[in-house]
Amino acid sequence: MKHLVKGLWELLPLSVRRLVVHEVRALYSIWLWLLRRRHGIGPGEHAAGYTAPQTATMWAWVFISLVETVALAVIIPWPLVHAITLYTSLYGLVLMVGIQAACVTRPHVVGADGSLRLRFGALFDLRIPAGAVTRVRIDRRFPEGRMVQPRDDGSLELIVGSQTTLAVELAEPLTYVRPLGRRGTAHTIRFHADDPAALMEALTRRTPAGSGPAGSGLAKSGQAEPEPA
Repeated sequence: MKHLVKGLWELLPLSVRRLVVHEVRALYSIWLWLLRRRHGIGPGEHAAGYTAPQTATMWAWVFISLVETVALAVIIPWPLVHAITLYTSLYGLVLMVGIQAACVTRPHVVGADGSLRLRFGALFDLRIPAGAVTRVRIDRRFPEGRMVQPRDDGSLELIVGSQTTLAVELAEPLTYVRPLGRRGTAHTIRFHADDPAALMEALTRRTPAGSGPAGSGLAKSGQAEPEPA
């Protein structure tokens, strides 16, 4: 039976398998959220939240969906249609809560060894090894595009609420996996953190000696002027 399930699972397209995994992780995140726990944060590591720009919008969508669910429950008279509509509406409502919960419980993480883990809920997870970052800077931008947006110049943007606040430059291009399984490489990554100065300081403090330009350690800079997105 186990082999049959595994075989059927592998027959599904990669994008479908990844969507299923994302949904399971999002639903599990609600449990973590209720317990006030966070995922993947060890002793001596710095956690950096990134949900502030999207929180109000997400809860507005949850409220609208709740109102819509109640309205449909009252309006639809046919039992079968009523049951199907109610189930799908409630599942969608729970899933939206799960997406927000996943973002809250899966923050960015600066490792004790100077590594950097960038995440967006259960949808995106990129580990940057210690010493791979050569420069970090506060770089506030308001780009257009998807949540995970590759750019023609070889950079990658992780956009939250139509903004990014930090940029890290890498010693060499790093491979990443997009939410539905497509791969790409980037030498610069722009992302959002609610407290960019604290993350930059934590990363700089933990970066091993001998990394960064000319072996001098991680270079950092303050506020940078936004460039055209």
